[in-house]
Amino acid sequence: MDSDSENGDKFSNVKAASSEEKEERISNEFGSDKAQASVSSRPPPISPVGPAYNNFQVDSFKLMELLGPEKVDPADVKLIKDKLFGYSTFWVTKEESFGDLGEGILFLGNLRGNREDVFAKLLSRLAEATGDKYNLFMVEEPNSEAPDPRGGPRVSFGLLRKEVSEPGPTTLWQYVIALLLFLLTTGSSVELGIASQINRLPPEVVKYFTDPNAVEPPDMELLLPFVDSALPLAYGVLGILLFHEVGHILVAVPKKVKLSIPFCIPNITLGSFGAITQFKSIIPDRSTKVDISLAGPFAGAALSFSMFAVGLLLSSNPAAAGDLVQVPSMLFQGSLLLGLISRAILGYAALHASTVSIHPLVIAGWCGLTTTAFNLLPVGCLDGGRAIQGAFGKGALVGFGLTTYTLLGFRSAWWTIVTSLGNLRLDMSEGTGKTMPK
Repeated sequence: MDSDSENGDKFSNVKAASSEEKEERISNEFGSDKAQASVSSRPPPISPVGPAYNNFQVDSFKLMELLGPEKVDPADVKLIKDKLFGYSTFWVTKEESFGDLGEGILFLGNLRGNREDVFAKLLSRLAEATGDKYNLFMVEEPNSEAPDPRGGPRVSFGLLRKEVSEPGPTTLWQYVIALLLFLLTTGSSVELGIASQINRLPPEVVKYFTDPNAVEPPDMELLLPFVDSALPLAYGVLGILLFHEVGHILVAVPKKVKLSIPFCIPNITLGSFGAITQFKSIIPDRSTKVDISLAGPFAGAALSFSMFAVGLLLSSNPAAAGDLVQVPSMLFQGSLLLGLISRAILGYAALHASTVSIHPLVIAGWCGLTTTAFNLLPVGCLDGGRAIQGAFGKGALVGFGLTTYTLLGFRSAWWTIVTSLGNLRLDMSEGTGKTMPK
């Protein structure tokens, strides 16, 4: 139907059209019965049944239509079917609309070759036929009646306009928020560097960092002399964060996937808890999502481990004794692998004292590896969760996520019980003046 011609007379005395009139108008609009099978780029025009609609109601319908997302042009659907699909790529058997307002087209059919090769051909042909107007992406059908004869679930191909399928450009407020978060992350990294010098800090500052009941911060002027010595650790933490994001970008750019600006997450314990980076364009296939998701953690882990190893070597170098800081030896008991490496370089005796003298790079590497391990958890929108979803699908991500949450809950409960029993044993030994047996 032509909505403009129907609604041009102030929408008064609108009556229901008969089914024959509807079929005739649809046939005239698309030109043939075959064109009727194509999905319209606009929702069906209003055909009221019963009492006439008033002006306000019809205007509301038009407003909803205008505010909805831009849809696929039916003429482009026919062009794309002719230019993209065929016996050698993907034989289309059916078309469906999808999306809340039917803004996209889903082509269903049968593959005629390897899915990755076919998809690459379709993308190339789409660019030649329509330029930069549409995005095409491959969708797996895990609930289809039968698997693909070539192995794996069947696939369909979805088509959306670029302005619908891709987020809008980054706004000024987003840049402002990203800058503020980066400055806060820089501050938390410097604070971590100052806290690592706890054996040199004034008593009132030490109390603020160690006493959980301390509320009021100390005089900031007391911390200024320690800022310069805190910068190496802060640079290390920020460098790992930057390297992580560069890893994502280096893999995303060749695959023509756009990423948002990173939004850093400050953390006073680790300096930084990573950053949030969104996909700003359609991901062409699952393998691309896996590669981009894992590139950041692998890059960050490589730099973190390098800092950790170099820091251990500098810790055993007498020339760097002035740069060393004192940390509790229990720090090296949190990881079996890193503890063994530390023991091999620093020696058995050094790690069994109450404190250990290490270079700030060791702390930066340790914090970077901890953050990387957290990001690799197969949960939600973390890098590990994205990789699991890309490799095995959304259902597998839900299963992995529930398992991870359950194991973390058990671990937290076990740690709480062990800590409570340890404190109880200590209280009883102090009350009796004797050491309780283990």
